[in-house]
Amino acid sequence: MKILILNRDYPRFLADMYASAPALSVATYAEQLAARNASLFGVADFYSHGFAAAGHSAREIHVNNPWLQSAWAREHGVRTPAPPAIGPQRRLSPGLSLIKGIARRTLLPLARRFMPRQIRKEEERVLAAQIEQMKPDVILNQELSYIRTQCLDRIVPRGTKIVGQSASALPIGENFKRYDLLISSLPNFVELFQSEGARAVLSPLAFDARVLDSIGPPAARDIDVSFVGSLSADHRARVVLIEALARELPLKVWGSGVDELPPSSAIRACFQGEAWGREMYGVLARSRITINQHIDLADGFSNNMRLYEATGCGALMIVDRGRNLQSIFEPEKEVISYRSAEECVEAVRYALSAPAAAAEVAAAGQRRTLSEHSYVRRTADLGQILLQL
Repeated sequence: MKILILNRDYPRFLADMYASAPALSVATYAEQLAARNASLFGVADFYSHGFAAAGHSAREIHVNNPWLQSAWAREHGVRTPAPPAIGPQRRLSPGLSLIKGIARRTLLPLARRFMPRQIRKEEERVLAAQIEQMKPDVILNQELSYIRTQCLDRIVPRGTKIVGQSASALPIGENFKRYDLLISSLPNFVELFQSEGARAVLSPLAFDARVLDSIGPPAARDIDVSFVGSLSADHRARVVLIEALARELPLKVWGSGVDELPPSSAIRACFQGEAWGREMYGVLARSRITINQHIDLADGFSNNMRLYEATGCGALMIVDRGRNLQSIFEPEKEVISYRSAEECVEAVRYALSAPAAAAEVAAAGQRRTLSEHSYVRRTADLGQILLQL
């Protein structure tokens, strides 16, 4: 079975990636894709690697990366506008390789041009050519809001199965019944899809053990308590929690959205910057304890990627008690759960005061993730479902 996986990237990540290696923007498609996978951002090549391990042919397409997609178009004779040029970046001071501040002012506006609400005509043209060239049996669309079914109807040949995957904000007015199958790591999303007459199944997220080989063992777990994640308007409850922890604990915060917080926010004092992909995993691998709190639309369910990223990297995860958490980890033995900011603070303080007990729970969580929550295992199960479509 040939599977084509459609994805897109955050503009801030694209800005950082190409500012850090300007020559990459004119490299071959294979070289850029290898660099993108090596970044470990998002799900990288975790799904295609898992499908390949099960005997399928699979590849990811990052539809909104103008430099990567332009390289493919150039190499396959597809006419498309040239992507923005990226010039060499100067050094601000000794010890800094390339300047993220410059990336924010120059590359970020360019990258944002390529992140409209829906796929651009130029992106659709290249994607259509890629579909024609690969002739997939199944297209797995992981960007339901960006690549709408109207687009898929225009470019996907008849007979190709279309599968959608989402656990984020859904497009308004979409015909979910157009999909042959919808999958989600959120039980409430599966129920929603089914209520609209679509076929849907639960497919949890996972961890790729290759990450540990890629980042290598940390020199030390020198971060007592970390939080890594977004703090945007879509994460109101999370912002309230992290504000409370920042006032009470030796917390260090990495993520996006902090620049939108008020100047008086306690989070600003412990903010360490953004951490994408490999850098994020490095933070988790150095953390004794890391905090997890689900997005508001999760509706009380445990499902996010941090569940598996944190435990996979061996950090003690202290996580909000979702109603399905026990089906993923054993609370208080493989992870520590909380129901309020006060319980979270108390749990962190106990873990800091009892490092041996905390390390034991962290080790149990990592064993559970590596044994049961791998992308190889998830995609093997998903592949069996796809074969029956």
